[in-house]
Amino acid sequence: MTAEIDTVLDRRRMRRRLTLWRTLAVVGLVAALFAFVARNDQLGQFGPKQIARIDISGTITEDRDQLKLLKRIADSDNAAALLVYVNSPGGTTTGGEALFEALREVAKKKPVVAQFGTVAASAGYIVGLGADHIVTRANTITGSVGVLIQWPEVSQMLDKIGVKYNEIKSGDLKAVPSPFEPLNAEGEKVTRSMIDEGFHWFLGLVEQRRGIKPQDIPGLTQGRVFTGREAVQLKLADSIGGEDEAVAWLRANHNLAEDVKVVDWKTQTASGLGLFSSLGVAAASFFNHTSLGQMLAQDRSMAALGLDGLISVWHPSEKQ
Repeated sequence: MTAEIDTVLDRRRMRRRLTLWRTLAVVGLVAALFAFVARNDQLGQFGPKQIARIDISGTITEDRDQLKLLKRIADSDNAAALLVYVNSPGGTTTGGEALFEALREVAKKKPVVAQFGTVAASAGYIVGLGADHIVTRANTITGSVGVLIQWPEVSQMLDKIGVKYNEIKSGDLKAVPSPFEPLNAEGEKVTRSMIDEGFHWFLGLVEQRRGIKPQDIPGLTQGRVFTGREAVQLKLADSIGGEDEAVAWLRANHNLAEDVKVVDWKTQTASGLGLFSSLGVAAASFFNHTSLGQMLAQDRSMAALGLDGLISVWHPSEKQ
């Protein structure tokens, strides 16, 4: 009798376990289906027409995920237009160039409007030039047209502490400029030539996209910054406002219906955070709140070390 009771109880426990696992399997399938539909809705395979919005903030680099995102927006039947929010002091010149070219590819298929936030300078302004129309806040800091290359020069410090740096190279201009030796006349000439070439490319973009002569804008060729009001007066931007004004321009000039909503589009890396990615974000957040993390974040010289090549970036001078 006891054996029969145990058998019945075992069967009931087994049925409960099977029911639990079946339920979990159904829930997992529904969640996966929902995620698939949500992702493909953003990619333009499902859902109504929308204004795709992307965020270009912080230091600009050549980000392949961002470029892929812009390609998806360009190819999407769902995205009727693109709104680019720019809040960046700049970054690498190639990063700005890549975003500019990607935005122009989008603009071949649908209208693109840029909305400037607190700052949209240097490579951030290059991004704005990729749009068909630029809306800026009245007090946005923008402009800073130009390129530069920066490097520390520590040869005197090494001499003082008794460190000798040895180097054998194939030519005098290899690895020039170098932090381990003063820049000689020939090295300065070559470096200056590279800077000038990149600068003329930037000026050419301004002239081409804004229909103005850069030399006619006071301070533009010297790399000065402008407020949003000044930028509009000088035709470096088109109008004053924020996102509402940017969307209103799209609707007025490209026959978008009033019920077309603005939808955030994010890179797959940013929008598909799993458990381990979330833990990584949490760890990075913790580090950023430590004394060392805050010190490194505030030290612009440390931040600049992460930008290789020509850079187009603006920050206030620390000289008094």
